Amino acid sequence: MTTGVPDSTGATAPGTAANVFAGELERWRDVRGHSRTALAKAMGYDRSYVSKVLSGTERPSEAFARQAESALRAGGALLAAFRDVDAQRTTRTRPAPPPATATSAAAGTAGLVVDHDDATLRYDDGVYRLTQRRHLVNHGTEPITSYLIRISVDRFPGDPERSNQLYSEDPLTWGEIGLHAWHGRSRATSMAWTVHHDRDAFKEVWLLFEGDHGHFPLYPGESCWIEYEYTVAEHHWGNWFQRAVRLPTRTLSVRLDFPADLSPAVWGLHTSMTAQALPFATAIDRDDTGDRHRFSWACENPPLHARYRLEWNFRGRVAPADDPPPRPSEVMASLGIVQDVDPALRRVARRFDLPAEAEDARRVVTALNSACERVAQAHTFGKGMGIAAPQIGIDRAAAIVRTPDGEAITLFNPTIIEASGYVDEQYEGCLSFFDVRGHVPRPHVIHVEHTTIDGTTKITVFERGVARLVAHEIDHLHGTLYTDHMRTGVDPIPVEQYRGTGTTWKY
Repeated sequence: MTTGVPDSTGATAPGTAANVFAGELERWRDVRGHSRTALAKAMGYDRSYVSKVLSGTERPSEAFARQAESALRAGGALLAAFRDVDAQRTTRTRPAPPPATATSAAAGTAGLVVDHDDATLRYDDGVYRLTQRRHLVNHGTEPITSYLIRISVDRFPGDPERSNQLYSEDPLTWGEIGLHAWHGRSRATSMAWTVHHDRDAFKEVWLLFEGDHGHFPLYPGESCWIEYEYTVAEHHWGNWFQRAVRLPTRTLSVRLDFPADLSPAVWGLHTSMTAQALPFATAIDRDDTGDRHRFSWACENPPLHARYRLEWNFRGRVAPADDPPPRPSEVMASLGIVQDVDPALRRVARRFDLPAEAEDARRVVTALNSACERVAQAHTFGKGMGIAAPQIGIDRAAAIVRTPDGEAITLFNPTIIEASGYVDEQYEGCLSFFDVRGHVPRPHVIHVEHTTIDGTTKITVFERGVARLVAHEIDHLHGTLYTDHMRTGVDPIPVEQYRGTGTTWKY
């Protein structure tokens, strides 16, 4: 991920007392971007114990809650959740009270199903406006009096330090958001709301089933529409919109609405439980009539915890008339590719401990696939392409390669252990200094040792053009650039002199 937008979702329902804390812990782990392994390390606990707490099978201790609060900087939310758990433990031996006629804001959403989750994102004059509609059905046994929503932004998800600096200096504010919510079709009744969490780049809000016309709980067996809307300025939002499925959902639909003069290009990625971020299983529909370009996509019965992300480029953004056209390197920099002045390209990337760090590995591969999609919209790659994690600001040993035939190759901790066959020279380009092309000698065959997501060590043989692509990306993970392989006295040529764009490798 190199640029991003909010993930605005409803929250899952707490179950047992332990799960109240587990749900809060999982939410903050997600907000801070920690894998379970990284969280355990930050807290000083065994990973298996942390996993048991997160799954609700292990009761947290107060010491555990305090360590989690400190490691995740949760603003007291985790300690509050622990106190709720502790209070319920204390009262568990007392006689059960008579059934309540309404639930509190933090309970009673068990059995809630989202019949239709529909989002429309519109961009105009530097501002994104999200309109979110949900048809809720209460299949539980308790009335529902509230619904938790999330507004989370991350302008530079591939560069957390840069994101942290942006939001600490210029936080997301309630005035910018301008949140409004309604109950019923056609915005029949305004809904009140209260703040659950208020952070620089992250807000959580309880939408209350009450307003100017009194209380209107969602009783068992009933259904209703709720709708809410908010705005975020472009400098906070970015170029992607993610939907995370946190409640059982029957239909999920998304529409993007952009000005036609920006020539928007849109693509989608579905994060799976494997190490790959896959294209959507169904196509994104496009309507270019009038002065707007509208993109729509939908799916039925999305699995819980799935994440669907739509990304876009505005190819028609016109620079001022006096400005020269951007250099290829400037285009790549604008797409989130680290350029050769950055010392990160000369560092050896940190290896993954697999399968323990499988979650981290999946997250990195998702970011690499997103970057590939952005870059592919800006340039034609007849010879295939690849991106290594250091090129998008992530210091981990992962790279992906897309061959001219459309094959996708994912590599973790790769090392070339043997090279053979004829050595030839062909021109290569690098996204990190895309203004030039260099004549680089490479062997026709390489044997690569790498690790799979489940921790298995494999040796894969690559040949010819694919071997060249793979070797180029492995070099990045070891702090090497293709210029290091060029013969003495041979320099890269300006891209204007290169005549091989869009052509395949020659063998």
